[in-house]
Amino acid sequence: MMHTNAAARPASAPETTADQANAAVKAVLRIAERWQLGDADLGIALGGVSVPTITRWRMRLRRGQPTAAQLDRDRMDRISYLLGIYKALHILFLDETQADRWIHRPVELPGMEGRSAIEVIRGGSMDDLRHVRRFLDGWRG
Repeated sequence: MMHTNAAARPASAPETTADQANAAVKAVLRIAERWQLGDADLGIALGGVSVPTITRWRMRLRRGQPTAAQLDRDRMDRISYLLGIYKALHILFLDETQADRWIHRPVELPGMEGRSAIEVIRGGSMDDLRHVRRFLDGWRG
């Protein structure tokens, strides 16, 4: 039996199946739409995905085609954080509109210091996504 060394694989090597990547892209595009998040901001949140790539994903989905996205672990982790943020907001706010608009509102609580979640996420790092997710998890209790 042959074993592969995960550390020897290039960081950009796809680690997801086409079906997993397609489902992840569908979910994150729906969230971006609900949050009224522009493609540039979504690209930043996803770790530098270009606007043309996001546009191509969206067009392929509208035609009922798979996105053909190749997502490495970093992108899947980022999508996971965005899904977690979305879920946390919908637990905290019973009103869907309020939950979806929250990321644009400045938050005057320790940990956010008057910034909106999208301002934090625009920093572009995994730590920025983690910060927002942990903030919401802490707020939930």
